[in-house]
Amino acid sequence: MKEKSVSHASLKEMPEDERPQEKMMQFGAKSLSNAELLAIIIRTGTREATSIEVGRKIMQYLDNDLSYFHQVDILELQRNPNLAGIGIVKACQIKAAIELGLRMKQKDIVDVKITSPQDIADLLMEEMQYLKQECFKIILLDTKNKVIKVEGISMGILNASLVHPREVFVKAIRQHSAAIVLAHNHPSGDPEPSLEDKNITKRLCDAGELLGIPVLDHIVIGRGTYLSFKQEKLI
Repeated sequence: MKEKSVSHASLKEMPEDERPQEKMMQFGAKSLSNAELLAIIIRTGTREATSIEVGRKIMQYLDNDLSYFHQVDILELQRNPNLAGIGIVKACQIKAAIELGLRMKQKDIVDVKITSPQDIADLLMEEMQYLKQECFKIILLDTKNKVIKVEGISMGILNASLVHPREVFVKAIRQHSAAIVLAHNHPSGDPEPSLEDKNITKRLCDAGELLGIPVLDHIVIGRGTYLSFKQEKLI
């Protein structure tokens, strides 16, 4: 969606039907561009730029890709010289709005039935593909392979000390899971599993077999792509 150029020093000088808040009230949130939605979140601009123009600068900084919000931190938004007008308060407002969106998406995950590795990738790709650190999660499933919950296990370079069977299966037992799926991301964007990935997977599969909570798959999330241990016959 191409956004209109705005040259007003203040939103009050704009025609009423072009102001983001009035436009949302009249036509709904879907009628607003990304910059206009950001303008509503940050509320005010600067002496030189309206909140819409500040929103547009943020979108340009993110290459017009909203998914980058997952990896941009508050200090990066606040300190970037190209984002004049974004102080600590506005940066926190933006990150808070993004986090609420993520939590709503997590709520929608519950009761989704898993029938293939693609289903897991669809659930996690948007959230995990741009993370700067490796993040290990488990997807807890009921007897019908419906998602009970997605639990975070560790953040940081993946190793056996961070991903211990005790930490994984205590969560599965508490939620009465019938089975689990493992998932983690590769910040490099390449989902090819490392030797450590394979060792951790084997260790967790062995523990799951003993406990009667099988590990059905391990999904490695890359940049817009993924690898399934099950499809690759690695488990």
